[in-house]
Amino acid sequence: MLVPMGTEQAARTRQRARHLGPERRRPQVLDTALAIAVEHGVASVTIAAVAERMNVTRPVVYACFADRVELIRELIRREEGHLVDGLLEATPRRAVDAGETVFVEGFQALLEIAAARPDSWRLLYGNPDPAVADSFGRGRKLAVRRCTQLLRPTLRAWGTEDAERKLPILVEQWVSAGEGAVRSLLADEGDWTPQTLGAFVGAAVYRALRHA
Repeated sequence: MLVPMGTEQAARTRQRARHLGPERRRPQVLDTALAIAVEHGVASVTIAAVAERMNVTRPVVYACFADRVELIRELIRREEGHLVDGLLEATPRRAVDAGETVFVEGFQALLEIAAARPDSWRLLYGNPDPAVADSFGRGRKLAVRRCTQLLRPTLRAWGTEDAERKLPILVEQWVSAGEGAVRSLLADEGDWTPQTLGAFVGAAVYRALRHA
């Protein structure tokens, strides 16, 4: 009896799944869970949903993660790591008397990182879902702390009047501009690229801070 092509293909997929160990399968499971979370929300991430999307049986997914809670916890941990690494990479320590180029390059780096892993940023950056809200909060606190460390000596080098009092407000402007730039880039409106949007926002932020 002939086997329908769809059934035959599904059987081959499941056969291959049995030959992949849990360690090799885990990144694929997490990638699938990320796609589901971004498309339908974290609440839609279940073992059954991941298995169906991957066209494997549920025991294949259970071999990688004990349950849904562990799967979601590891997904958030992984994506939060990417977000934090991106923030640190985009805000390296530079010369204290920073010029416009430094700000432009920083925003361009941030947007290049966001463009490389857009779903990670969509999941965590400003997502109102309670399951990931804490991760966004931690990421934002890191950005504020990092920008404060960089901007404090820079304001002094610029001779900004009453710099310490203005510092928290200027840091908030800087961080908020970064968040807005990421949202604008991921919204894919205005024909922006990481380079062009980073140049525009970076220059605007530099001028605002420099003349505050």
